[in-house]
Amino acid sequence: MTSNAFSESELTRLLFSAKAAAYVSPMTITAWQEEERSDFILVDARKRHPMPAKKIVGALWIPEPEMADRWVELPKDKLIVLYCWDTWCSLATSAALVLLEHGLRVKELYGGVAAWETLRLREDEMPRAPAGDQQEGNGKEAAEQHRVGAQTRRQLEGLPVEP
Repeated sequence: MTSNAFSESELTRLLFSAKAAAYVSPMTITAWQEEERSDFILVDARKRHPMPAKKIVGALWIPEPEMADRWVELPKDKLIVLYCWDTWCSLATSAALVLLEHGLRVKELYGGVAAWETLRLREDEMPRAPAGDQQEGNGKEAAEQHRVGAQTRRQLEGLPVEP
């Protein structure tokens, strides 16, 4: 039997190479925005419930569950940078897989909106959907993710954490 196993150092190199290829930092996005680069677009992949209050300046909002139907709205000639709540939220990752299947170039914002807010970078108010356009749902899982993310941000800032 032939072994195709990688050594630990080879696996580590592959892991970090994949992470470097897949992620972009909030500071890099800020620099690109300041340079007024037009070769990328930010896409907020957070779900409709709970309704996000803010979004990163200039971002489009295409919730992950809608990405399979709405990916055609995105430019094929630009890098698509997806984000969701934080590092343990997989909405942006799931959305990236849909876009990659259609041949788009994709990266994920490392740390999501939680990292963005922790760094106190620019945000816009989220536009409110018309009453008939809002989807039903209790959003308990996403609300809990947001609560935990807020607690993590408070910890990073050295502030007391609520139980």
